[in-house]
Amino acid sequence: MRYILSGGGTAGHINPAIAIADKLRELDSESEILFVGSVSGMENKLVSLAGYPIWQLDVKGFKRSLSLSNIGAIIKTARSVRRAREILDSFRPDAVIGTGGYVCFPILYAAARQGIYTALHESNAVPGLAVKMLKNKVNRIFVGFNECAEALKVGDKCVCTGNPIKADFAALDKAEARKKLGITGKYRYVVLSFGGSLGARTVNELALNVMTEFTSKRSDVMHFHACGRIESKAFYQELEGRGLDKCKNIAVSEYIYDMPVYLSAADAVMCRSGAMTLAELAAAGAPSVLVPSPNVTGGHQYKNALAYKEAGAAFLVDERKPSDKEKAVEYIKTVITDKYRRQAMAEALKGVAHTDSSELIAREIIQLKKR
Repeated sequence: MRYILSGGGTAGHINPAIAIADKLRELDSESEILFVGSVSGMENKLVSLAGYPIWQLDVKGFKRSLSLSNIGAIIKTARSVRRAREILDSFRPDAVIGTGGYVCFPILYAAARQGIYTALHESNAVPGLAVKMLKNKVNRIFVGFNECAEALKVGDKCVCTGNPIKADFAALDKAEARKKLGITGKYRYVVLSFGGSLGARTVNELALNVMTEFTSKRSDVMHFHACGRIESKAFYQELEGRGLDKCKNIAVSEYIYDMPVYLSAADAVMCRSGAMTLAELAAAGAPSVLVPSPNVTGGHQYKNALAYKEAGAAFLVDERKPSDKEKAVEYIKTVITDKYRRQAMAEALKGVAHTDSSELIAREIIQLKKR
């Protein structure tokens, strides 16, 4: 069968689509897969690295508040729907699957209008705008949280599968991962921090504090950090200003493309709490300090992080509280230095891990399409 997958804007939309594509290819050996993304989105790089072809739509997201820029977004969306029809006529897919973000709207809308089988996946507890706009048009909706299904109110059309992640998040053990990173025998512990594909100023600030007060003083600790594209210039300036650029046990990049390896190698992780990130942490068994973004729909990242904290799988830092932000360094120290706490957190992660989501989604798409 022929499949089109679409999702973009952030890695949280792109990586689930890649995971579903990988599983479709595994289960359907004769499958042909095409991705549809935005002209300038990071999906172009991530999808190409995964080995799939990608075609582009010139589409722009909507602002939730009243804004003149929405006029331009409406015009681009209308044009992209016409372009989407051309893609559908050319590729002739049996199914079109979207994983969220504004880029998936035109291709799914056009496919549904043509009677092509369509499916959506929403990873968060709070459904995004594209999912809300398409919920009554697509054939099937897969969700990562039951709360999302309740919010969508589409009955049996919606099924909770958890969130699809790449199989290699659970495939490596710590020793193999550290060998891949070339640090075997050099460091006893590994700290990993990142703020998402575009970066997060607060996570960068907290990471700098951890580097200054902890990792730069510990020759047995290796600290990897991804600062994000948008925040990279400011981060590198501050890194140099603090003299941290001279520390051999600190490695900084804009983005980490081989996240399964880094998560598998890590003893402690500090990051945002998007749904896909949490699924990856659970699969890798990586204890974490979660810093939920306060700027997301419905505060879903805080709800996600709170669930992990209550399960004993993570520490939570609320960036809106200065006293909480001051605890970040101590939390990282605790995870690294307290072996029993670290082991307990890793064990708790097993209770929230869902490693079969990609297969559940892929099998259902194949079976439903056959029917």
